[in-house]
Amino acid sequence: MVSKAVAKYVQALHHKKYRQRYGAFLVEGGKSVRELLSSGLAVEHLLVSPEFAAQLGPLPPAAPPPVLASESELTQLSTLSTNLTALAVARRPPELPLPPTLTQTRLVLALDAVADPGNLGTLLRLADWYGLPGVVLGAGCADAFGPKTVAASMGSFARVPVWERELADWLASLPPAAPVYGADLQGDNVHRLDLRPAGVLVMGSESHGLTPAVAARLSRRLHIPRAPGGGAESLNVAISAGILLDNFFREL
Repeated sequence: MVSKAVAKYVQALHHKKYRQRYGAFLVEGGKSVRELLSSGLAVEHLLVSPEFAAQLGPLPPAAPPPVLASESELTQLSTLSTNLTALAVARRPPELPLPPTLTQTRLVLALDAVADPGNLGTLLRLADWYGLPGVVLGAGCADAFGPKTVAASMGSFARVPVWERELADWLASLPPAAPVYGADLQGDNVHRLDLRPAGVLVMGSESHGLTPAVAARLSRRLHIPRAPGGGAESLNVAISAGILLDNFFREL
């Protein structure tokens, strides 16, 4: 049974201000909790159903002892519509250094006002898939450790570093040799370019694109051409990022 103090703490972490205050976040569902436990991130609380506990196997030495909770308790404490397996409280990892020279040898994904947590989680998953060193979040982005972002990342929240920056200022501080790419309808056809995975790829929201201050820092604009007969007005930011990233890594 979950204590009242733990239940109150978990419910507080539904809200960003308390996640920031306590430096902690929720991980919900069996798959995500398994990813958390194998990640090396610090875990404060581990709440599991009896069925999930029987399948859990040996825990990492630093993991707290699991607390058995009923499916109704897990669902009541979760942000998910139903949670029949597990819920954990994890410590937010300390921010890693972000050296300016990183972008001269590695491709970094930067996001400009990507406010939808589902999109952000999918973008973290893309960064994980392509082995990017991390993702820079500008103003107006969703919380990287919000429950919907964590769920959409499918475990990538535990592997992909994030850095919060004033994006235009950070781009201005980079070495001049580091290219800064961004999506633009008037840009170059990405399929005809020979791109290498170094520099920064900046993605904005589907509705508004890049903010003017960030767009002014681009050194090259990329365009995903619509095929003949295609009728869609636009692409989701995560789909666009996936297509663009694949062109950077097409030689693999």
